Amino acid sequence: MNQQIYWHATANMPGAEHAKTPLPSKVDVAVIGGGFTGLSAARTLAKSDINVAVLEAETIGWGASSRNGGMTLTGLKPAMQTVIKRYGRDLAKQLFQVSLDSVAAVERVVQEENIDCGFKRYGHLYVASKPHHFDYFYDEVDFMAKEFTHKVRVVPPNELKDEIGSAMYHGGIVDEVSGGLNPAQYVSGLARAAEKAGASLHARARVTSLTREGTRFFIQTERGNIEAEKVLVGTSGYTGSVTKKLQRKIIPVGSFIIATEKLSDALANELSPKNRMIFDSMHYLNYFRLWDNRMIFGGRAAFFPENKNTIARSAEILRREMFRVYPQLRDVKIEYAWGGTLDFAFDMMTHVGEMDGIYYSLGYAGHGVAMASHLGKTVAEAMLNGNIKEHPFAQFDFPGAPLGLYNGFPWFLPFAGAWQKILDWFE
Repeated sequence: MNQQIYWHATANMPGAEHAKTPLPSKVDVAVIGGGFTGLSAARTLAKSDINVAVLEAETIGWGASSRNGGMTLTGLKPAMQTVIKRYGRDLAKQLFQVSLDSVAAVERVVQEENIDCGFKRYGHLYVASKPHHFDYFYDEVDFMAKEFTHKVRVVPPNELKDEIGSAMYHGGIVDEVSGGLNPAQYVSGLARAAEKAGASLHARARVTSLTREGTRFFIQTERGNIEAEKVLVGTSGYTGSVTKKLQRKIIPVGSFIIATEKLSDALANELSPKNRMIFDSMHYLNYFRLWDNRMIFGGRAAFFPENKNTIARSAEILRREMFRVYPQLRDVKIEYAWGGTLDFAFDMMTHVGEMDGIYYSLGYAGHGVAMASHLGKTVAEAMLNGNIKEHPFAQFDFPGAPLGLYNGFPWFLPFAGAWQKILDWFE
């Protein structure tokens, strides 16, 4: 297996050209992070004639924005029953509507900017890994219809073969609203759209210091200094010590993916007849889908962020998991293996707001393709309108670690991973 990101081999990723763009001395808004959040915000701000610069530590789109599974999903990481219990019906309905709006926002940007990334509403398939998981699926369909007027449908076990060529699951739920795309092609197109709107993009411009004096921010980067009236942080799982208060609220979690060689049309159709975005009901979950007749198979094989060792170990785990799901792939070559770093808050929720004068949008928990695209736009609009506190995802507290036992280094991830496995075993 090559430790190489498959998506990057399919796209003309932004490269060294943005590392040579001179930094302006002053801007209206400095955006830290050159992924979905930052680029979407920059595009929105630039379209309103705001002087905006995007500061990216690596190359534009380098992080999770071009390393994920390419799923644009409805819903949030916590179950909507949990969201209602925590926040009440009115806010829960607003939050769920944002998730629907997020998929529509991606679709709209792709159309408006003519981004060739294969976006389509394939729908997602949520499969029951154990028989008793399926026992709740009919209640889930009724719940979503009653509380959110959102239609999903149950796929009983005897009909599951029409959705997935695997015998290991015990039924499923289909949501036709979700979609899929090639994330590298999408983030590259979003970068071009932000530039076309008038934003300046700066790669290899890691922020090393961020201070505030009066109403102005002074930012030091590895390529020079910049002054800004406002700052937006969209660094997700790569949030660092420059924004220490935010870093202490975000857990960087590794997610890993393998991609097979190209499969025959017949085999691809057998594996996923409707080309759904598929994920299972385990705590230590797997997610997978087809792209260009390749099986793209990912999961939380290791919780620590990506490096050569975690990618290698995770690729072997994912290979075994993929063979369990699809025994017919046992003799198929795995051509790519890679990892990325997701951002989880301690409550598993997405959060937007303003802290010490710095705006942020963080904590996508695996829903970042759609959510980051939409929230980058809506947070930028809130910055312009001065109403960030009215944003649905700013209506609840952004918690830190219990007892403050976290300084940004996720020492507890091995224990969290073991606990997820224990929960799956007990269930």
